[in-house]
Amino acid sequence: MEYGCRNKTVVITGGTSGIGLAAARAFWLDGANVFLVGRDRGRGMKALTRIIGCENTEKFVFPAADLARLRFIAADVTRQADCRMAALTAGYYGKGKIDILVNSAGIYREKRLERVSVADYNQIMDVNVKGTFLMIQACQPYMLPRAEAPDEAGKETSAEAAEENRNGSAADHIEGQDPKTIKDRCIVNIASDAGIGGNYGCPVYCASKGAVVSLTKALALDMAPDIRVNCICPGDVDTPLLEEQLKKAEGSYTKEEMGEGYPLGRIASAEEVAHVICSVASPANAFMTGAIIPVDGGLTAMG
Repeated sequence: MEYGCRNKTVVITGGTSGIGLAAARAFWLDGANVFLVGRDRGRGMKALTRIIGCENTEKFVFPAADLARLRFIAADVTRQADCRMAALTAGYYGKGKIDILVNSAGIYREKRLERVSVADYNQIMDVNVKGTFLMIQACQPYMLPRAEAPDEAGKETSAEAAEENRNGSAADHIEGQDPKTIKDRCIVNIASDAGIGGNYGCPVYCASKGAVVSLTKALALDMAPDIRVNCICPGDVDTPLLEEQLKKAEGSYTKEEMGEGYPLGRIASAEEVAHVICSVASPANAFMTGAIIPVDGGLTAMG
């Protein structure tokens, strides 16, 4: 499936597993230059091999040009310096620009109000909300039109770069596509159905994802018309994060039982959510901003 993201620079937090990893692979297969951002370098390297379709890199031969489109950046999204470093690195390899930012880094804690500690609260809010905010703040300068965005030394971009930005390069050209669409920049935040309608036993998680929903709407207004900002709200998804949740539940419920609560009778795969992320980020959807999109098998339709 083609999304029109060939040669675009894509930064994905939480890209070493689950939804982020699935989105990274989809963008990469579409021809984008993909940067995974995560805390664990070992997991990052494993994620890169999974994206290229190989678990054993010693016996695998892959075109160097394709490998050059895929990099891992070790960074903690709760630290402002790390976020700035990640944006700087992606911007450098992206020749001064970042086209798409996907904020997929997140954590889940299933604790009722009376059991939530201040440390629990801070950890959830730091990753889910502050991490999203800091990455957007760090990447924004690289997502603005080149003629308007100063470089790291505080100087205006060169006249040559500005002219290239206005006219577009041959690599960016899509036949029959409006030049304004080619320069489309987009942020996709990953929240949750719990950020729309709430859920049992995880009040702080719900609050954090609700904050991401509201942040999306506010930034969609503030960043228009230069940058689009949208939010995907998945229901339960079959990811390592869900496996961890089930393990902590100690058998009190199963994956199949979770699926029974959905009108479609199952939970989602990471690839299904990744498809929506890529579709929203696609230049074909250049008129979409401020949208909050449930991908939840009909759960929120139940009210």
